[in-house]
Amino acid sequence: MKVDVILGLQWGDEGKGKVVDVLTPNYQLIARFQGGPNAGHTLEFESQKYVLRSIPSGIFQGGKINIIGNGVVIDPALFKDEVEALEASGHPLTDRLYISKKAHLILPTHRLLDACYEQSKGDSKIGTTGKGIGPTYTDKVSRNGLRVGDIFHDFEAKYRKATDRHKEILAQYGFQYDLEPIEKAWFAGLEKLKTFNLIDSENFINKQLSKGIKVLAEGAQGSMLDVDFGSYPFVTSSSTVCAGACTGLGIAPNKIDDVFGIFKAYCTRVGSGPFPTELFDEDGQKLRDLGYEYGSVTGRPRRCGWVDLVALRYTIMLNGVTKLIMMKSDVLDTFDTIKACVAYKIRGQETTDLPFDLGDGVEPVYVSLPGWKTDMAQMQSENEFPEQFNNYLSFLERELGVPIAIVSVGPNRAQTILR
Repeated sequence: MKVDVILGLQWGDEGKGKVVDVLTPNYQLIARFQGGPNAGHTLEFESQKYVLRSIPSGIFQGGKINIIGNGVVIDPALFKDEVEALEASGHPLTDRLYISKKAHLILPTHRLLDACYEQSKGDSKIGTTGKGIGPTYTDKVSRNGLRVGDIFHDFEAKYRKATDRHKEILAQYGFQYDLEPIEKAWFAGLEKLKTFNLIDSENFINKQLSKGIKVLAEGAQGSMLDVDFGSYPFVTSSSTVCAGACTGLGIAPNKIDDVFGIFKAYCTRVGSGPFPTELFDEDGQKLRDLGYEYGSVTGRPRRCGWVDLVALRYTIMLNGVTKLIMMKSDVLDTFDTIKACVAYKIRGQETTDLPFDLGDGVEPVYVSLPGWKTDMAQMQSENEFPEQFNNYLSFLERELGVPIAIVSVGPNRAQTILR
């Protein structure tokens, strides 16, 4: 059996959590392959709203195995809060959730380092979520990290060695902090973590595949935040593209089957960094208000703009996307005109290729399309789509070269239309 991959094609916040939840009935195993508690996947169903940070979005469907893969970084304190909130709302996790022993731990001092580094950058801040993600991945690649499996192997000595090194760095910056309360919550979370199934996830997943089990690999953030191919240095610290599913779960490239690429009908970004189609006018504010564009983890207002087809073609290429999923179509219901960026103009030259530096005088070249001026929130099938919306879908499919298989017309699980 093969692995299907679902990931974001823009700067994150595309709505991956909802779609994973919708697709989960077609799979027996859901696995997160990268990122950490900086990723907030929001789901709504049965009049309840849930925000998942580290736990896979298939957790609400009974009888499914959910795995936090080796490519994910875990903060035990935040993990404990997330687990207890879900359990309090009637969603038991113990028998559904498995955690890779090779997943790296976010230490309390990683969070302090994150705040320290951002403070030291002044006006050049990256705009991190402050969750310690970057410093944790830094320790991982420099071979100084601690993994979940280390809990059972001389952990106290390893922990003290790591935190002592971090304290030396913080002292060099003169950064002031109070570690004790953070550490107390962290160790309480570690005890909660120990109650779950801690596994060699790469062996487990591959054995499940050999048995014919269908697997869905869930990504976090978006492809334009990939550490290699995103708008560097304003990116996350992990590989958010399809290749990250292989390294983040321990599966071979020939095991990948369908790649679902998720994008919004417009575009958003949180934090610093270039954003060619960003709007600073009434349309931008209207997108923010109608789409409730505020970070599910940080609460920060998202920057909003028209859809960027140059960036989408690029991320479709990188990921080998076979099916597209368009989210938040309903947010555009009241616009008279919809714009789409089809090319960039850089120093007077037009290009459809993503440049090395997105902030280097890039001007979007737009095509305008008529809006559909129809409330789509209650629609149940594509037969109900207004003509102008169908025209928008056809335009996007021609420009992107990939079929749009799913359209979302609202935040609820039920507001999802398969084509």
